[in-house]
Amino acid sequence: MAASPSGLTNTKCRAEASLLAVVDIQQRLGDAMPNKVLNRVLQNAALLVRSAELLSVPILCTEQYPEGLGATHPTVAAALPAKVVAIRKTTFSCVGASVFHEALVNAPERRQIVLVGMEAHICVLQTALDLCAADHEVFVVEDAICSRRLENYQNALDRLRAHGVSVVSAESVVFEWLADSKHPHFKAVQALLR
Repeated sequence: MAASPSGLTNTKCRAEASLLAVVDIQQRLGDAMPNKVLNRVLQNAALLVRSAELLSVPILCTEQYPEGLGATHPTVAAALPAKVVAIRKTTFSCVGASVFHEALVNAPERRQIVLVGMEAHICVLQTALDLCAADHEVFVVEDAICSRRLENYQNALDRLRAHGVSVVSAESVVFEWLADSKHPHFKAVQALLR
């Protein structure tokens, strides 16, 4: 992992090194978000899920206390491959869920973790910090995360950047995964952007 003098990473996302984590994009959490923000998160999370599936990037999906917060939002659930089963958790950091942690341990070549989800300042932030502490390279997709309040979202982004997390956009990730317009799945991914 290349680092700048400030200690921040300066590498691009690579499909062969990435794992996509969809963190707690759940129906009842979504209901508490501003509509415009929720729609942006759902659209970009679904884009990344569909692109990851095309490009053989493994996907993990979590649900925070689904008995209270509901299942994964239908928009994202419809994009997820059938083989992806949501990991139920009560810990705010996904790393604290044994099934999630095991999946990371069983994929040592997947050192780049791309995070999308809710809420930015709680589960996404704590997951990102724990992943950094475990020497993963973390990419948080700023247009695919949200919080109920703008100030919490902005504070999360500030903290993430201060800890060396790469804050990226959904389209940046997709095009870094592709790397070349001659990629065999370029047209299929491009169609998802329309």
